[in-house]
Amino acid sequence: MGGPMQKGIVEYSISPYRQSPMKHALRNYLFNGYRRLAAQAPYWVVPFGVAYGVIKWADADNHFRNTKAGHAQGKFP
Repeated sequence: MGGPMQKGIVEYSISPYRQSPMKHALRNYLFNGYRRLAAQAPYWVVPFGVAYGVIKWADADNHFRNTKAGHAQGKFP
């Protein structure tokens, strides 16, 4: 207002990177998350696939062993 220059006045502002930390978080997860999960997939898909196959085989073998045909072949428990 036409007065003398003032000293010691400091203005602070927030960085634009800190104003919206969750901006595009979901979109970025869709792409980066897919890439990261795809990189880790062999470490958990293969063991689950093997375990599923073993369980299916054991279930079918158990049913066969408990039938008349299984007993006739001498494959009883």
